[in-house]
Amino acid sequence: MATLLSSTSSLHSFPKLSPSNPHFTQPCNLLTVFSPNKPLHFKFKLQFSSLRPIASLNNSSSSLNNTTEPMIPPYNVLITGSSKGIGYALAKEFLKAGDNVIICSRSEFENGIREAACGTTCDVRAANDVKNLVAFAQEKLKYIDIWINNAGSNAYSYKPLAEASDEDLMEVVSTNTLGLMICCREAIKMMLNQSRGGHVFNIDGAGSDGRPTPRFAAYGATKRSVVHLTKSLQAELQMQDVKNVVVHNLSPGMVTTDLLMSGADTKQAKFFINILAEPAEVVARYLVPNIRSIPISGSTKPTYIRFLTGWKAYSQIFSRIAFGARRNRHVLED
Repeated sequence: MATLLSSTSSLHSFPKLSPSNPHFTQPCNLLTVFSPNKPLHFKFKLQFSSLRPIASLNNSSSSLNNTTEPMIPPYNVLITGSSKGIGYALAKEFLKAGDNVIICSRSEFENGIREAACGTTCDVRAANDVKNLVAFAQEKLKYIDIWINNAGSNAYSYKPLAEASDEDLMEVVSTNTLGLMICCREAIKMMLNQSRGGHVFNIDGAGSDGRPTPRFAAYGATKRSVVHLTKSLQAELQMQDVKNVVVHNLSPGMVTTDLLMSGADTKQAKFFINILAEPAEVVARYLVPNIRSIPISGSTKPTYIRFLTGWKAYSQIFSRIAFGARRNRHVLED
């Protein structure tokens, strides 16, 4: 949209709020902005006693941009918590597919992937770190098509909540909940100002389906909140009529990372790890093509990509019980 050197505006048939209903919501008519060339029309609506524009006069920084360039591979991908585990495996698969990848973590990176991808340190619990991560991504790649929120922590602690330390609880909640919120906020803000838009994927974990997670209750509670946060962000973007930025859930299932294996010290844990868990490389080989298929198809609908579906889990448990399959795959059982 060209910059208007001079303009006057008029608002027609603007509805009034009812004093008896302060939450009255109703769209108004068009706001017409007259320019030397032609009138430009912008839709407004009232919500919770406030006037909020659906489009912005400033095209370069429109927070609700719906003009989308086609997303054509290779993609620019950013993955948090990608120095090891599933984040590291995802990064390698995206690189194999020919995409450009930015990795970040609080810790150091393995040399092999650091040479192939752009990397930087970032503590997702610190807002300034995440803002700096966005600036780093824009400097290196100009824009990000796919942002995967993988950073998470269980403080490597498996014990009853009553025995958990203050430090462990703060570590889990600040990383998995606060850190995720900060990353979602900054990723969405960035993508709203990209003509290509973008896709945000929030990785869930044990507890996200509402099932109990004894000995790591805090972790399960934070992962349950991942699903709720994703749904809320989807609803917010829909309310704002944003179509080119989409938030999704991503479920890798049980992955044989250090985080999972540090809790393999009970008979029950060993049983389920052997039956259901898979190496990070196996999971990444399944997830990455499914993630990449979304921008390729041009879909603007939220998705929930799952590696370990309910049917797959039940069939593997049945195979173990009926035929003794998958015994001692990852850890020796008693």
